[in-house]
Amino acid sequence: MTPQAHGVVTSFDPEVGLGEVDVDGVTIPFHCIAIADGSRNIEVGAEVTVSSTRRFGRVEASRVSRRAG
Repeated sequence: MTPQAHGVVTSFDPEVGLGEVDVDGVTIPFHCIAIADGSRNIEVGAEVTVSSTRRFGRVEASRVSRRAG
């Protein structure tokens, strides 16, 4: 996966702050602190731009930004 890619939020649990983004068939987990606008909440189905990093031996989103439009 590229350092920045486009995807769709497929799940998000606001109570625990964990979610997943699908990027070209690859599921990438994220924590609410990775949501770029600081809101710590995002809608399932939102189109996003994702930057990823490797942490604790796995790929996870380090920045999740809503796409304009």
